[in-house]
Amino acid sequence: MTSGLSRRRVASGNLDENEQETKNVALMKSKAQNRDEDHKIAFDPKDLEQGAESEKQPKVTLMEEVLLLGLKDKQGYLSFWNDSISYSLRGCILIELAFRGKLRMQKDVNRKRFPLADRLVELVDDRLTGEVLLDEAIKMIHSSEPMSVTSWIDLMSGETWNVMKIGYQLRQVRERLAKGLVDKGILRTEKKNFLLFDMPTHPVADTSIKEGLKRRVLSILVDRVVELESTPAFPANLQFRYLRTIALVCSAYAANVLENALLVLDFERRDRALAQVDDLLSEFSQWPFLIHPSTVGANLGEAVGEELAPLSEDQMLSIEVVAAVLQFDAINGFDFPSNVDFSFALFIT
Repeated sequence: MTSGLSRRRVASGNLDENEQETKNVALMKSKAQNRDEDHKIAFDPKDLEQGAESEKQPKVTLMEEVLLLGLKDKQGYLSFWNDSISYSLRGCILIELAFRGKLRMQKDVNRKRFPLADRLVELVDDRLTGEVLLDEAIKMIHSSEPMSVTSWIDLMSGETWNVMKIGYQLRQVRERLAKGLVDKGILRTEKKNFLLFDMPTHPVADTSIKEGLKRRVLSILVDRVVELESTPAFPANLQFRYLRTIALVCSAYAANVLENALLVLDFERRDRALAQVDDLLSEFSQWPFLIHPSTVGANLGEAVGEELAPLSEDQMLSIEVVAAVLQFDAINGFDFPSNVDFSFALFIT
C-alpha cells in the first residue's frame, strides 16, 4: 500500500464555467460601451442658429453706445436737461433691429409716395435676440399691424392719445440699458444721495469701451481717411461697421450727447466736426443714400458701398429703415446745451 498525498482531480466543468463568466463580463462591457457611443443628446437647432448669429453681433448695441456716450464717467448719470435722448433711444432700437435683419420696409411700390419716416415697416424675423429691449420691441411689432417709423417711435415713447395703444410704451429704457451694461461689465452700480432720496447711479467700470467709442466718433468726424480700429467690442468681422458708426454719430447728435466725445477738440475743430455731422445726417437721412465728396471721411462713400454691395433687394429694405429713422432724427432732433452743470440721475423714461 502506497502512502503519500495525491492531487485532487478538478472537474473540467468548473473551468468551462469560469471561461463563460469571463466572456459574459466582456460582452456586458462591450454592450455598455456601445450604449455610450449610441447615446444622443436632444437639442434645439434654433439654439445653434442663435448662437452662430450672436457671434456676428456687436457686444454693445447701438442704444447702449448712445447711452454710454451720454453718461458721466465718474458720476454715472445723464444731464437733467437732456430731454431729447428718449426719442433717440427708441429710434436706435429700430435701427438695431434693421441691422440684424429683423425689420424692413414693406415691399410696396407705392411706398415711395410717402416720406421715409411715414412708410410702413414690418417684422421679417421674430426670433429673439437675448437683448431685453430688442426682444420686447420684437414682440410688440409682431403682435401689431404694420405702422410707420414715426408711429413706432411715438408709441414706444408714450406719445399717444390712443388709450388702446398706451401699452406700447417702453418704460425705464435708460435704466434697463444701464443695467444691461452692468451685466456686461462696462458699468457698475452705486447709490448716490440726492438730498431727499437715494438713486442708483452707474459709473463707468471699463473705460476702454467708452474710449473706443470716442475714437470711432472722432475718426468719422475728423480724419480725412476713416479707418475704424478693431476691438473686442467692435470686431473686424462685424457687419455694417461703417454704417453702424455713422448711425451712432447721427443718433448721438440727435440725443444731444455727441459733444461729450468732442471735448478733446479745440473750438475750431469742434465746429468743423459738428458741420460734418450735419452733412452726414443730410446724406444718410434719404434713400438711396446720397454721399457727396468731402475732405473729411473721403473714403466713406466707397466703404459704405462695399458694405451694401452683397445685399439682396429684400435686405436693402432693412437699410431703408435706417435711413427713415435718421430722417426722423433730422426733423425732430433738438440741440440743447449738453454741458450744463446741473445734472441728475434721470432714468425714468
